[in-house]
This record gives sequence, C-alpha cells and structure tokens, in this order.
Amino acid sequence: MAEMRIIVAGAAGRMGRMVVRAIHEASELALAGALEREDSPWLGHDPGPLAGCPASGLAIVADPLPLLLNADAIIDFSSPAATIELAGLAAQARIADVIGTTGLAEEDLEKIDAAARHAPIVRSGNMSLGVNLLAALTRRAAAALGDEFDVEIIEMHHRMKVDAPSGTALMLGEAAAAGRGVSLKNHSARGRDGLTGARRKGDIGFASLRGGTVVGDHSVVFAGEGERIALTHHAEDRALFAYGALKAARWAQNRKPGLYSMADVLGL
Repeated sequence: MAEMRIIVAGAAGRMGRMVVRAIHEASELALAGALEREDSPWLGHDPGPLAGCPASGLAIVADPLPLLLNADAIIDFSSPAATIELAGLAAQARIADVIGTTGLAEEDLEKIDAAARHAPIVRSGNMSLGVNLLAALTRRAAAALGDEFDVEIIEMHHRMKVDAPSGTALMLGEAAAAGRGVSLKNHSARGRDGLTGARRKGDIGFASLRGGTVVGDHSVVFAGEGERIALTHHAEDRALFAYGALKAARWAQNRKPGLYSMADVLGL
C-alpha cells in the first residue's frame, strides 16, 4: 500500500507534536514536511525528536510551497492566519486539508469555504469520536426539548489556551442551534457579568474555564422546570485528537472538493 504523505502545520505545538508522533506510528503514513511560523525558535529542528520519535531527516520550515509538490494532505493545528493561507494553497495543489485550528473569525470561515470549492477540506473544532457523538446527541436533544429548556455549554481547558469559547464549545452551540432551527449568532449569550437581567428565552449560554493542564472538558446542560439533563465529555489524552485528524486525512484523500466535518468522516 502506497504511503500517504502528510504535511503537519504547527508541528512544534502541542497538537502538532502529537500528529507527528501518530504519523510515525502509522505504517501507511509518512511525514512530508513540518511547518511553523516565521519567528518560531524551532525552525531548522527535526520534528521527530520534538515529538518523542526518532529523527525524521526533515527540518521544520516556514515556507510551505516546496513541501506541496510531495504531499497528499495537510493537517493543520496552527493559527487562523496560517490556516487561511494553507487552505488557499491546498486548493491550488488540489490536496486534502484537515483543519483543527480554532479561533477562526467569520471572514476566515468564508475564505475556507471558497478554498473548499477546489479541494476536500475537513474542518472541526474537535477531532474526537466522543465529542462528535456528543454534538449529534446535543442536536437531537435540542430538537426534542425545544426552547422550554435553557441550554448552557460549559467548557474547561488548560491555562495556555488563548481562545474562548473553545472551538468545541462553539461546535456544540451550533449543534444546539441547528436542533432548534435557529442561528447561533442571534441566540448566543457569553461573558455574563454584573446586573445582566433575567436570562433571555432561547439563548444558548457559554461559560469558559481555564486552569492547570486540563486537556478538554465539555458539558451541555439542558435546564427545564424542575429537571436538568447534562451531556458531558472528558478528554484525557490529546493523542485522541491526533488520531482523529489522521482518520480525517485518510477519509478526505481523493474525495471530491467540498467542506466536510468530522460528522461526515465518522458517518454521524
């Protein structure tokens, strides 16, 4: 079986190292290149030892263009600006692009949509099977319960996370909104502080906690009159996101252009 050659963007970061390690462990995959930002102190370093693996013989670089000629896919856990650039390059090269970057703005998503007209792109706020099942359950519960139940999404991550709510929390919010047939943009409550007044009916609330080394905890609470339902997922090992990203890359290879989600990859 021919090897699938993968470029890892954000290769020196927490998730990037996990992806490099997961590629090393997979016999049918090969690391085609490793990318980091132009001011990264890891430029020129071999990504293998950084990930706890043998030397790969490659160096981490900032320029993706030379790598695209020898790649079948990109796995990207980097930054919004880098992600938009790479999505455009994946579209030009007609290769698969798996995006796990969070903190993307609405205009960023529009650019990714445009790139997906020319390449298969899988974008998800979370690559794990459990979280995507949680999203599917959230959508069904929101549809069944309606706006008589208030929805609150509570998430906690490690102290170094820079965006809030997390991409996973927003994915769960979108699932709840889809279940109700409304737009999350118009039914979202965040950052409550001070005299906020009574809770607006139909809002989907978010609470973001940060501390320690928490990989990722997410709960969706449906609070009704005299009863509550809580759906919860705890991520205990960051490697599960790397394995999910590789599953997405395998699935997307040779797929027709389009924007896909992990729900598509997992058949949910």
